[in-house]
Formats: sequence, C-alpha cells, structure tokens
Amino acid sequence: MAAKILFITGTDTGVGKTVLAELVTRQLRTQGVRVAALKPICSGGRDDARALRLAAGKVLTLDKVNPWHFRAPLAPLLAARMERKRVRLSEVVARICRVGKRFDVVVVEGAGGLLSPLGEGFNSRDLIVALRATPIVVCPNRLGAVNQALLVLNALPRALAKHTTVMLVSPRKPDPASLTNPKLLAEILGAQRVRVLPWLEFKL
Repeated sequence: MAAKILFITGTDTGVGKTVLAELVTRQLRTQGVRVAALKPICSGGRDDARALRLAAGKVLTLDKVNPWHFRAPLAPLLAARMERKRVRLSEVVARICRVGKRFDVVVVEGAGGLLSPLGEGFNSRDLIVALRATPIVVCPNRLGAVNQALLVLNALPRALAKHTTVMLVSPRKPDPASLTNPKLLAEILGAQRVRVLPWLEFKL
C-alpha cells in the first residue's frame, strides 16, 4: 500500500512549517511508525532539509530528503531559473511516491506559502492535489491569523479544505489576538480542525 502523505504548508514563509514537520515526524517515530520526512524543493539553504532528515532518524540521504535545492533565497521557481534549471510537477510527484513505497507515512514540507511557485506551472496546492495528501496549514497566532488561515483554506479544493487542520503557532508573549483566535477559528471550522502549538514547543 502507498504511504499516507501529510503535507505541511503555511500562510507564509518562516511561519514554523519545519518545526511542526519535525515534531510530527518525531512523534510518529516514537509510535513505531515507519516515517520519512521530505522537503522536496528549497532555496537559499538546506537547513530545513537537514532538520527533517535528523527528525526521521536519517533513514534517507540528504539528497533524497531534498532533491531540488537552489542557492538564491527566492521563490524556488525564480531560484531555479537563475541556475537555468526547471522543476516539473510530475518529477516531484514521482520522487515522493517512490519514497512512499518504503514507509507508512511521508511528511512533506512545502516551501513558502500555499500558492508560492515551486516550479514550472505549479505550487504547493497543485502538489497536494496530485499526491492526494492530507494538508496541515501552519499559521502564526497573531492579529490577522483568522483571515490568513481562511484565505489559505479557501484556496484549497473544497473536498480537501474540509479535512484540513489549522495549526496556530503561539507567540512568545500572548496578546488578546493570540488568546482569542483559536476559539474564533473553532467556531468557524469546528474545534477538531484547530490546534495550537505552544511557544516553548515551537522553539524545540
């Protein structure tokens, strides 16, 4: 059977996707699940990919965790073009599916926000759909989070959006917005679809 694919996406870059992907991967390992963690495409450095490789127990080489990496700290599409390279959706899907044959669960971290261009003519939304993955949306728990989370959910196909969990990443110091956002989102989406990642956990 093919692996279950969890796809960690976000409302923006730098919102905590890698931290959540690490935590999910480590938790699955402690439960005895055969899990791999991938960052298929990245630009501006490979620290995220290295962290995911470590979280999964180094079951894959760095180049299998992160097959496409580009030097410029830009959207991957532009960074790839600067190096006269092209990344195609079919190739990325094929790589992930090959890895999935060896594991029960594959945790995939996207690059940037949901609609950030990853390659020629595709973004994380397209990759999620092609993989039939289960999305998790990471969003900083601050003023504006409700709007940001709902915009990302509305950008997903309806059939996927209704099963998507929103992970609110807490700030160092709680404020009125961070204290009330979870309840408001739960009213809109249902309590089972909203989770809060505490600050100390975020710093792991």
